[in-house]
Amino acid sequence: MITAIVLIEADVAAVPEVCEAVASLDSVSEVYSVTGDVDVVAMVRVGHHEALAEVIADRIGKVPGVRETRTYIAFRSYSGRDLEAAFAIGAEE
Repeated sequence: MITAIVLIEADVAAVPEVCEAVASLDSVSEVYSVTGDVDVVAMVRVGHHEALAEVIADRIGKVPGVRETRTYIAFRSYSGRDLEAAFAIGAEE
């Protein structure tokens, strides 16, 4: 599974609509409206690299109100649970 983090700049007046439209797309697992230099962050999960272009360029990029996207590909995934387990290795109670 390939995970991409997509940072989306949107028209300010259209942020809720952009979030809803992006969240409804296949392969988009989570969408957050955020503060900072971007308006929306979307998590995209696909089975192969070619699917990234289809989801990000062909779908997200064409959602009305989306002005720009920047995409980051994840190398590894860590969660709080994974980190707790890693630090607990060899620890005795």
